[in-house]
Amino acid sequence: MNYTSILPNFNISELNEMQKSTMEAIPKPNDVILISPTGSGKTLGFLLPLLQLLNSNQIGVQVLIIVPTRELAIQIEQVFKQMKAAYKINCCYGGHSVRIEENNFQHPPTVLVGTPGRIAHHLHRKNVLVDDTNILILDEFDKSLELGFKDEMEYIIQQCTSLKKRVLTSATALKEIPDFVGLINSVELNYTSEHRQLKPSLTIKSVRVEGDDKLEALMLLLGVIDAKSVIVFCNHREVVNRISEQLTFYKVEHGFYHGGLEQIDREKTLIKLRNGSVNILVTTDLAARGLDIPEIEAVIHYQLPANENVMIHRNGRTARMNADGTVYFLLDQNDYLPKYLDIKPIEEVLPKQRLLPKQSEWKTLYIAAGKKDKINKIDIVGMLLQKGALQKGELGRIEVLDHSAYAAIKSNKIAEMLQLIKEEKIKNRKIKMEISS
Repeated sequence: MNYTSILPNFNISELNEMQKSTMEAIPKPNDVILISPTGSGKTLGFLLPLLQLLNSNQIGVQVLIIVPTRELAIQIEQVFKQMKAAYKINCCYGGHSVRIEENNFQHPPTVLVGTPGRIAHHLHRKNVLVDDTNILILDEFDKSLELGFKDEMEYIIQQCTSLKKRVLTSATALKEIPDFVGLINSVELNYTSEHRQLKPSLTIKSVRVEGDDKLEALMLLLGVIDAKSVIVFCNHREVVNRISEQLTFYKVEHGFYHGGLEQIDREKTLIKLRNGSVNILVTTDLAARGLDIPEIEAVIHYQLPANENVMIHRNGRTARMNADGTVYFLLDQNDYLPKYLDIKPIEEVLPKQRLLPKQSEWKTLYIAAGKKDKINKIDIVGMLLQKGALQKGELGRIEVLDHSAYAAIKSNKIAEMLQLIKEEKIKNRKIKMEISS
């Protein structure tokens, strides 16, 4: 397959320098370590060259991709499907139905992507075999090779007895790659500066909290920024929940995101961030990497990052590609800027009076049917424009999941539209539709 025919699927006309390098390096008989910033297109960078290596006559898993989070697994699956290659991909992760995954293995995929725990589960139960798998990809390898995953990762890689190629990718390097990974004759492609952790398009600011109310300082800062998209990073779930409660009290629309939430709630939050219904995301470092979210204008370190690598991943959420971005360090009386920060931040002085951020122009419509119910984007667009009397500019991004769908609707139109469509059907079915909570 000619890769140039795939690029229009991603609304790009040519690959960037990093992607051109992976197109050249990955097909060669060597292992590859790719270090490249968040948002630089690593997923397409390692998936595209695979098409040259896959054998259409071989049955079974040819490529195993291991990732540290379910969100990253889902994202890779989506990108692979967007390439519209003639190969099957399956996605496995905790929180997903084991039975559905087992059924999918009745016809083994060419590409298997998943988290260590779930893949190890299927291998233990012989639900899928990787004896003939010849390509192993570890995405965000610095995370998946941490101690918490060691036993599962070592077990999985031991089962891959026919490996010919290993590809490791991340935004940050790991000082030492464990021997069980089995790297041989590896080539490193490093697209991060060794001595510069900050991008020219990234502005760094510090905000000193007056008094002892850091939460109030955050409210003041959010009003000052008034950006279209902001991520507030915390170190603990409890802090995320506390900030969310404060924002809810002041009726500030936002999303919150951490590992204690159900998978569907995490998915809904990201959908709202992508479609513009939510402009503020409060999160742990779970959202610092591997998520399919749009360009973020500002990042706030509400709690200081645990180390330099965490800071790099957090900061990587803004000033991506050619866009500008701003990072704020919110410092209380006991906080000091990290020693590894090699630039003096601009000091931002907070106003005395709180000004709440503007509300989003969009709301999200929840539709209780999806792909498995034979509902697609065209069905939804047709119904909302024709029966809901929306103009094209009043209907935003639509995402269709297995058993649900979400559509962004202009806030000033959604109530009227719901009245117009309350008795309507999609494909002759009465389907529940409401504003997403």
